Amino acid sequence: MIRHLDIKNYALIESLELTPSRKLNTITGETGAGKSIMLGAIGLLLGNRADVKTLLHEDQKCVVEGTFDIKPYQLQGFFNEYELDYDDDCIIRREISPSGKSRAFINDTPVTLDILKTLGSRLVDIHSQNETLRLGATLYQLELVDTYAGTSPTLKEYQATFATYNAARKEYEDLKAAAENMRQERDYQQFLFDELDKANLVAGEQSELEEEQKLAENAEDIKVKLLENVQLLRESEAAVDVQLQTALRNLESIQGFSGHLAELKKRLEQASIEIKDITQEMENEEQRVEFDQGKAESINERLSLIYQLQQKHQVQSVEELIDIQKSLEEKLLKVESLDDELAKRETGMEEAYAAMMDIATALSERRKSSLPPFRDELLKLIADLGMPNASVEFQHKNIEPGMEGIDEITILFSANKGIKPDQLKNVASGGEFSRLMFAIKFLMARKSAMPTVIFDEIDSGISGEISLKMVNMMQEMATNHQVVVITHLPQIAARGHQHYYVYKDEGAPKTVSKIRLLLEHERIEEVAKMIGGDQPTRAALENARELLQQAE
Repeated sequence: MIRHLDIKNYALIESLELTPSRKLNTITGETGAGKSIMLGAIGLLLGNRADVKTLLHEDQKCVVEGTFDIKPYQLQGFFNEYELDYDDDCIIRREISPSGKSRAFINDTPVTLDILKTLGSRLVDIHSQNETLRLGATLYQLELVDTYAGTSPTLKEYQATFATYNAARKEYEDLKAAAENMRQERDYQQFLFDELDKANLVAGEQSELEEEQKLAENAEDIKVKLLENVQLLRESEAAVDVQLQTALRNLESIQGFSGHLAELKKRLEQASIEIKDITQEMENEEQRVEFDQGKAESINERLSLIYQLQQKHQVQSVEELIDIQKSLEEKLLKVESLDDELAKRETGMEEAYAAMMDIATALSERRKSSLPPFRDELLKLIADLGMPNASVEFQHKNIEPGMEGIDEITILFSANKGIKPDQLKNVASGGEFSRLMFAIKFLMARKSAMPTVIFDEIDSGISGEISLKMVNMMQEMATNHQVVVITHLPQIAARGHQHYYVYKDEGAPKTVSKIRLLLEHERIEEVAKMIGGDQPTRAALENARELLQQAE
């Protein structure tokens, strides 16, 4: 319930504080004084969107802060889920800066509007004209049935199975679509794989082939140069080999004269051996190098195939082609195993569907079984509220599974005898709608743990006699809930445990709304004005006293 409300710089409100009773609170005041503006401010605490146009002073920040007693409502799980500090007195704050930036806080921790809405929906239920319009929505009518039937745990269980089924169905359908695409591409992928497989590619072969190609293309020049070198080193009259032998003999004859000469002779021997070895290898290489037209063509053909495949697959190496071949092979194997995987996914989807439908059926049966008592209680209440000839029917039909189950429930209503019940949007006047909505709210209050219920002119189009019955029901609601009602009827205003008066203050440069808690003598005068006008007669004052005495 709301312990304290503080509103600053919102619409016509410059500064307003409210500490409502735990029971029934009535709010009255001049038309346009700002009674409903407070609901807009409370709506900010419940996660409604903010608008910079609501700032009274455009250069100042708007702050709305509410302190809520949440101890009886077992909300620790919510605070744990969103990692928020828990306190029995929960402080919710909204701030709107002049730039339009909006911030929300729960116990001084910044939160998103979605989190704020989730908490707000469990703290305050506001009935306004907008909600009366919502009554005509099929989904809202289903929510009412769920609240009456107490199906929240079953609905949550169903929604979990629905999410599981949806995920399984998506996995199956995605794989099925992928399988179809893969099957369509399979022939082409098989062609690409066969082409690479037939090529029998070997890692590193490209560099070896390119080297062999260079040798084959330059074989004649290589042979000539090698033969020339062999002759220079070994076979000509001035061969290097002959010259080295002469030099060795000369050093051999003088090596004994110094160690350095002996070392030179040793080094020259080593050079001579190395030159002989090189000469022999060049001779061997010259003999191996032969121009083979067939081999050259074979090398060229092989390299041409490799280059074509590289260009086709837009890669630069044989190793990359081998990787592509492996990838194609994996894809082809995957296509072959798709039927098994699809069957597995389909089985998983069917099992998830069966589990979902078990819960959906149980949920549906519980909803349907609640409809007759819901209708009977509703009829009794609206009869007490001055519509004895009204009729209510619940139209039920099964639909495809959705987030809310397999049920579509439509409330059919007729306020008059002999008139066939029809959808709410077609049949009810404003006053009839208000009474029907109030009766529904009264029943919902019995079934829910909503801390605070706020009615904004629920008494629209209602007579004095019916208002007495309505306020009696409000007082009954107020035994378990904090009730706040904005009213224009003296019969309801007089029954409030606390009575607040909203008025305009024209003394400031800008007109502002203010609110004050009325003392007993002020309540008499205010209720009398509601009965007899701004200048109430003695009879009106006496009537006001009687109404207030009846409330005690």
